[in-house]
Amino acid sequence: MKKFFEIIKNSYNGIIKGLILLVALVVMVYIFPREAKFKYEFYKGKPWMHSDLIAESNIPVYKSEIELAGEKDSILKDYKPYFDYDSTVYLQEIKKFEDVFDQTWKDWIAKKYQMNEATTGRNRLKNKLQKTKSEYFSFAKEVLGFIYDRGIVEPSQYIENKEGGTPVYVLRGNVAMEMAFSELFSQKKAYEYANTQFESYKAQTSTENKKAAEFFKQINIANFIQPNLFFNKELSDKEKNTLIEDISLTAGMVQEGQKIISRGELVTSDKYRILESLKKEYEAGSGTSFNHMMIIFGQVIIVGAMLAILYLFLFHFRREIFQNNLHTFFIMLLVLIFVLIIRLASSTQEISVYFIPLVIVPIIIRNFFDSRLALFIHMVLIMITGFLVPNSFEFIFLNFSAGVVAIFTMTNVYRRGILFLTAVLVALSYSILYLGLGVIQEGNLQNINWLNFAWFAGNGILVLLSYPLIYIFEKTFGFLSDATLLELADTNQTLLRNLAEKAPGTFQHSLQVANLSEEACRAVGGNPLLVRTGALYHDIGKTKDPMYFVENQTGGFNPHDNLNFEDSAAIIIGHVTKGVEIANKNKLPQQIIDFIRTHHGTTKVQYFYRSFIKNYPEEVVDDSKFSYPGPKPSTIEMGVLMMADSVEAASRSLKDIDNEKINSLVEKIINYQFEEGQFNETPITLLDITRIKKIFKKRLSNIYHARIEYPDKPGEK
Repeated sequence: MKKFFEIIKNSYNGIIKGLILLVALVVMVYIFPREAKFKYEFYKGKPWMHSDLIAESNIPVYKSEIELAGEKDSILKDYKPYFDYDSTVYLQEIKKFEDVFDQTWKDWIAKKYQMNEATTGRNRLKNKLQKTKSEYFSFAKEVLGFIYDRGIVEPSQYIENKEGGTPVYVLRGNVAMEMAFSELFSQKKAYEYANTQFESYKAQTSTENKKAAEFFKQINIANFIQPNLFFNKELSDKEKNTLIEDISLTAGMVQEGQKIISRGELVTSDKYRILESLKKEYEAGSGTSFNHMMIIFGQVIIVGAMLAILYLFLFHFRREIFQNNLHTFFIMLLVLIFVLIIRLASSTQEISVYFIPLVIVPIIIRNFFDSRLALFIHMVLIMITGFLVPNSFEFIFLNFSAGVVAIFTMTNVYRRGILFLTAVLVALSYSILYLGLGVIQEGNLQNINWLNFAWFAGNGILVLLSYPLIYIFEKTFGFLSDATLLELADTNQTLLRNLAEKAPGTFQHSLQVANLSEEACRAVGGNPLLVRTGALYHDIGKTKDPMYFVENQTGGFNPHDNLNFEDSAAIIIGHVTKGVEIANKNKLPQQIIDFIRTHHGTTKVQYFYRSFIKNYPEEVVDDSKFSYPGPKPSTIEMGVLMMADSVEAASRSLKDIDNEKINSLVEKIINYQFEEGQFNETPITLLDITRIKKIFKKRLSNIYHARIEYPDKPGEK
């Protein structure tokens, strides 16, 4: 059992990576469609590149989406919606009207005739007014009754653009009455009709009737006009679906044994429709459980192979990323998210797959890692998603090209506005290449689907989401983006200003190391901004005891003269551990702390080590007291920084500087580090080291170039 747990412990990283791969594989296969993939690729306007195709059975020729949409629009002109008649609305509104009418009448006669209910005498006038009131109310009730009997339609999206002659069904109880839509009232039409009737009533000869309009103005009739016809969605949809179901989806039949298309024959519009019908029938015919199992088996092979290829690339060419489980998980998660998004987009008619900005993936990977990895992951992503979309070649071609454009334009991601330029260029690359494909396939501009250009524009806009996503992933997974590196590399940062004030010599040394490292990294494929930032902070520990380091000493005083060799070595070595403490305290990113920890690797403090041996030849040397704790560099950037740090520091000790001495110094120091095995854990090759040496020699020669000696003035020595 103990041995079993030891095996588990030793294989922990491998098990985690295997689980990440397995989960990604299961999820991707689960979201893949269960239809069989049609085995022929074809495009309108291009020759048929396969062998002669013969119909193995009768194949219905399906109508195009445009044809079906046209027929649907035509047949829906006969569609008659249903409205429910609610008789209770009239009763409620007429009761409200009667109450308001009575109160308004009392107020009106009190003002007009200075009369009220308690008024005595003038009985003849009161009787006459009471009769007039009854006439007014009867007339108003008759008008409202007519309106409500016809029906007032509720405002709804359906009736906004309804033509007047369109027939509709009005349900009164269980009886459906067919009526013209123009016979029904809207609330506005009902209000206008009531006002017209009241004006007409005023025009009658009776003097009292002429006062009717004046009275009716006291009542806002619109308050009593409410809808009593309500759209019945259930019955209306049923009616609509019945009409749509009667539409024939096919426009002919290809008989069994009939030749569909010959090799080399041009795929015309008619041939394209037949081939699309064949494809639809083929994919629909894979519905048995056995076929489903075989389809899943094939999908496991395809998706598993693509993910395995990604793992192999990381293992062989990006070992430092592969060894980090969090980084591996992040890459798989990013791929999985966009595979899921493409699957959702491909299963709906509302959103085009070209609206999904797949180039966000290489942009994010480029920010956190490098361009080569970004391109490779983008290729794996579009190869997987190509199985989820129609016209796979077109999809892969367009997205591959757009991804390359995005990676090329994002080389300087810290430049202001670079992402806006990338978004524009991505949208343009999609549009231009799609236009070229469309002309090839259609042979003209009229039949190109111009709506896709709107999707491409939307795709470009969504590319701008990269920056907030980069920030979210950076904080979530502990990554280090170029934008953050640029902030850290600002010499106005508190730690760097403190270094410049307390240890000015070390600060100048760090600047020179940063310049050397940056140029070397650019030549061997490292991250120049990362190594520059690491170089600026690599000696931050020297702010604790700056005078113990020769570059900060002035006046010829050296505090090491009063210490033994072991104590001096401990102080020199201590700047690494102190630097790590300072960095952790100030919450520097782990990647920058790694530069502080590894910039001397496991080398020795040679000066004090050799001095100890020279002065105490008979004593046994404890190498650990003169050796840096390490670890050794593990990335290209860390290895380059170690070389640059040692070479720049040693070059300051040269007295008579010339090209020969600089060349000898660079060769000696880097060869010693190589022989000590300091670069064994880095992906640096011998060719890389040769290039780095050449750059260091050139830069140091430029720094220490010989100057012209100016002659003295006449009469001066």
